[in-house]
Amino acid sequence: MNNHEIDYKIYGDDMQFVEVELDPQETVIAEAGSFMMMEDDIHMETIFGDGSGGGGGLMGKLFSAGKRMLTGESLFMTTFTNQGHGKKHVSFAAPYPGKVVPMDLSELGGKIICQKDAFLAAAKGVSIGIEFQRKIGVGFFGGEGFIMQKLEGDGLAFVHAGGTIVRKELLPGQSLRVDTGCLVAMTGNVQYDIEFVKGVKTALFGGEGLFFATLRGPGSVWIQSLPFSRLASRVFAAAPSRGGSKDEGSAAKGIFDIFGGD
Repeated sequence: MNNHEIDYKIYGDDMQFVEVELDPQETVIAEAGSFMMMEDDIHMETIFGDGSGGGGGLMGKLFSAGKRMLTGESLFMTTFTNQGHGKKHVSFAAPYPGKVVPMDLSELGGKIICQKDAFLAAAKGVSIGIEFQRKIGVGFFGGEGFIMQKLEGDGLAFVHAGGTIVRKELLPGQSLRVDTGCLVAMTGNVQYDIEFVKGVKTALFGGEGLFFATLRGPGSVWIQSLPFSRLASRVFAAAPSRGGSKDEGSAAKGIFDIFGGD
């Protein structure tokens, strides 16, 4: 085993966090901003790249950080190491309502491909890179699905997703069509492509996107019911305009005006 063998416990229902138990000298890596709390004797350090040690030297670290930059993530990650003598705990929280999904890479073929903002934390030694889709259609029309994150190793990794999460097992040759934003992760042997929604009326008036992901087995696929992009667009659409509204929210606006609001 090249990865640190960590234990964990997931708390909560719709606003979850994961508590990782570290033995002495064990380390977990996490995205910047996912840290929630930790006990004494845990040392926190910011590192360049993912800390997997696969590249070696300065150029290896620069290449590792550059891969993360292409996915829109920070150049830096944070490590948490237990420098005490007993078991210690550190916790990481999901950034929006949804679920934290543990994935044992040793049981999933050593490789998981996930949306670029899905990764939360992992045992030290897991490599976090990028996965380019080879087909031109995916590149030009896939939107958030073009450049995805690639998690490789034989340890535990944690990803998060919005709403309810379902895992689908695809048989050889079996396919599944998914909204591009609803795709969370898939095992490395799943074939992935983007398909155009047929029918101009369907594309323009159906209320859905112009493209969806076509996944073909064999392999495992994780789907989320509420992508953050969909949640954000609904919140933005429901927000009152800057000039105020005479219908929805007018009562609340009147109360605000009484107490000195503009």
